[in-house]
Amino acid sequence: MFTIATGLCALGTSLTNLAIYRGLTGIFAASVMPISLALIGDVFPMEERQQAIGTFMGISFLGQGLSMAIGGTIAYFLNWKGVFIAYAVLSLIPMILLISNYKKLPSEKNPNSEILKPYFRLLSNSKSLFTYLIVLLEGIFIVGSFSYIGSYIAKTYHYNYFKIGMILTAFGVMSVIGGRLSGKLSKKFGQKKVLSAGLLSAAIADTIIFYFGSNIYLLILGVALLGLGFILTHSTLLTRATGFAQKSRGAAMSLVAFCFMGGGGVGTAIGGRIILAYSLNSLFIIYGLALFITLILSNLLIKD
Repeated sequence: MFTIATGLCALGTSLTNLAIYRGLTGIFAASVMPISLALIGDVFPMEERQQAIGTFMGISFLGQGLSMAIGGTIAYFLNWKGVFIAYAVLSLIPMILLISNYKKLPSEKNPNSEILKPYFRLLSNSKSLFTYLIVLLEGIFIVGSFSYIGSYIAKTYHYNYFKIGMILTAFGVMSVIGGRLSGKLSKKFGQKKVLSAGLLSAAIADTIIFYFGSNIYLLILGVALLGLGFILTHSTLLTRATGFAQKSRGAAMSLVAFCFMGGGGVGTAIGGRIILAYSLNSLFIIYGLALFITLILSNLLIKD
């Protein structure tokens, strides 16, 4: 259904129906991340889980970064509709792989599964509630920052889509590197310190972009640090969440995805207001300060 919805986007003739098709795409894409993370939680023991989650999320966001480079190239040589056509075709690859390997995937059915009660239980527990709060803030300020970096590059350097996409791949590359390291760092220093390091890295990234974004090398450094900060923060929070509801791990993961992506949407919307009221550049220092506050809040609320 994700493949079909992506293909429908190429048929968009107005902002309204394009938004509807993108909404459908989001609905079907939303299932992928929580189910994949729940599967990792089932397969990997806790001591190996953060590295597995970090690797998975790093590859995922490398894909997101590469998609911008690939999409930018297609849009540059063809048009924006060509991007959706190409991605609908590419989406057939994982679909075919999933269908061909479906029976090999471990899957335990819970005959007494409930729809809403697991969510209420998760939100009524302070340990899980505080974790989801930090996930929400992470989504608002990290995804909110990342959403406008492309616009910032276009405004500052007047680069085409291809060059912008290539710069943004620094986020994905550092996500993969950080994902591979997150588990080892967590074992050595503890989850709380890795979480703090991630939020600090993201806050520094926004600060660098605000003050030094006119220097292309420091801008790339800022994008890379944002990717590193994201993966250290998110992999730590996800690993914590996999232990909250072992019998309803899918619910725990879907709540993480909801808070993170919902936060990203809120952060992007708030960012638009900040840009209208102040400037595009000011968004990064405001979100950078907000990430410093989130760092302090996480140290107060989250325990190892």
